Amino acid sequence: MKKIFKNISILFISTFVLFSWTNLNAKELLIGGAACETGMQAPLDTPGINGAKVAVKYLNDEKGGILGRPVKFVNLDGKSDPATVGNSALEVLDQGAEFIIAPCDFDFGGPASTAAQNAGVVGMSLCASDPLYSSWSLGDKQFTLSMWNTTMSATAAEFAYNEMGWKTAYVVTDQIIAYTRSLSEYFLVHFDAIGGKILLEDTYTNGDNDFSAQLARLKALDEVPDVIFISSYGVDIALITKALREAGITAPVLGGDSYDDPGVWEALGAKFGSDIYFVTHTWMQGTEGHPDMPEFVELYTDYHGSAPDTAFVATGWDTVMLFAQAAEIAGTTDGAAVAKALEDNEFNLLTGDLDYSNAADGHYPYKAAALVALSEGKPSFLGWRNPENPPAP
Repeated sequence: MKKIFKNISILFISTFVLFSWTNLNAKELLIGGAACETGMQAPLDTPGINGAKVAVKYLNDEKGGILGRPVKFVNLDGKSDPATVGNSALEVLDQGAEFIIAPCDFDFGGPASTAAQNAGVVGMSLCASDPLYSSWSLGDKQFTLSMWNTTMSATAAEFAYNEMGWKTAYVVTDQIIAYTRSLSEYFLVHFDAIGGKILLEDTYTNGDNDFSAQLARLKALDEVPDVIFISSYGVDIALITKALREAGITAPVLGGDSYDDPGVWEALGAKFGSDIYFVTHTWMQGTEGHPDMPEFVELYTDYHGSAPDTAFVATGWDTVMLFAQAAEIAGTTDGAAVAKALEDNEFNLLTGDLDYSNAADGHYPYKAAALVALSEGKPSFLGWRNPENPPAP
């Protein structure tokens, strides 16, 4: 009897220890977000939020979560306001967030990553591309999923000059945020470096809804530019392009990833939406962008009830997958360990292969760019590009 009791006691203790260990490791892992679901930033952030939700469901359903723990994603709307973004990040950190997803821009996303850094947590912007979004500015645990504008702009410049033979350019820079300013800056530098000629540098302020002064300066030029580089944001891209076409200016239009917005394509329509080219994060149709893209599109469609219509949805999926892969490599969600895993490994993502430099070098994201053409308001994929000797940040 004593032996039986002893064996039962051992079994009970072993079961209790196993239950306690399993329960501890099954503690929910919270990914917190401060991305913008309303306001001017929403067209770029909301697709990423939607992609992140699909990734979380996939991890829980197919991979047992992260480190054996079920994953939960809570995004608190940053409302396209930097102060609100910062407060939202602090709130989800107070809830126990072990990773932070930040908006697609330094101006909007910086406060979220600052909060993450202060908490010792890895933060990742969905797609901020200004080199200000770096460990230099934000700290050694902060990253962006996107290529920097050094790559984006150089890709555009080389496509224009080397592939299309466009030797002269007119450049319009929207003054609204760091992204639009640096996108033009690096295009100007690289286009000049490879032999191009800038006929005129011009400015515009988002929301002005009046491009007449710029048109007057453009028409006053002694020669017609081969290409027009417009670094703007939201539907103002369509407004500027329409103004050019209605004025009889037919030069091709070139830009960055902010063009990857169905709202812009719809505003341009078939009449104005041709001979437009832009650099973005991936291609969502078929396997040209990535062999696993059809599987992702199926998962996304099953979850949301409609197929993804912009590459920005893939940035959300990839951000969550980066967290998961780095945590599994590190064996922990500790910020320093996860940051080192991100620095020391290369990742194959829907948005291309990604290799980060170390914190001393800014967490520079070594990454290719996707090139897309717009014709009659419909996008088509031109392929991946890696620019040669992009300008230094």
